[in-house]
Amino acid sequence: MSSSDFSIHIEECDEFDDGMPISSLPDEVTSIDDLDCECWSGFESLDEI
Repeated sequence: MSSSDFSIHIEECDEFDDGMPISSLPDEVTSIDDLDCECWSGFESLDEI
């Protein structure tokens, strides 16, 4: 699966849906820049998430 096949959003995001909840980010996410949506802009780094 490529990183373009999915998107991850915080629960407060308008694009967040009723999909399967995850307990951790996928291995493909190595930096905050890997999360495309603006809903992640409130975080400075992956350590905050």
